[in-house]
Amino acid sequence: MGMKLDGVDDISLIELIVDAHADAIKELYDRYHRLVFSMAFAILGDPSTSEEVTLDVFVRVWQRAKMYRAERAKVSTWLVAITRHHAIDVLRRQNSHPDLKSLYLDDLLLHNESPASDPEARAEVSLQQARVRDAVAQLPAEQRQALILAYFSGYTQQEIAEVLKQPLGTVKTRIRLAMRKLKQTLADEKQPSDKSENA
Repeated sequence: MGMKLDGVDDISLIELIVDAHADAIKELYDRYHRLVFSMAFAILGDPSTSEEVTLDVFVRVWQRAKMYRAERAKVSTWLVAITRHHAIDVLRRQNSHPDLKSLYLDDLLLHNESPASDPEARAEVSLQQARVRDAVAQLPAEQRQALILAYFSGYTQQEIAEVLKQPLGTVKTRIRLAMRKLKQTLADEKQPSDKSENA
């Protein structure tokens, strides 16, 4: 009979994993495999490769749990960082371009949010995520690709150019255009529908 871990907090789970409790890694997987898969898929654009990366991430967590530092990041943020680095490595090895037609930005943006106890604050966060998701979805595919890599990988534009095998100038232009369109789309959404040009 396995341990009952559904009420155990994330940090305690990591401590149990350090002590080689297999039930703890299963519980962590149940909580976060969707988030990890979503991040991998946003970068790689291939479901089967993303599934492999997801499994690899939890194997790495099992092997390296003692490296986790609670004072530096939440467990979810740590998992996202491991996933991002691993997926970018896979992408480079494949020497291929990510296909970002499907973006799970609601999941991807969650790791940047501190948990809000106030229902109103949670609703506002949810609304903001939906706005960003919709705005990013409206971008042309190549702009969306460059923006996602810049935002989630934290790589320089030069590094993104190398990953995507595109000229640096092209990457800069795509990110600049994407940011401008995002800003415009989000600004337009805040305006009332009957706004006048001379208001």
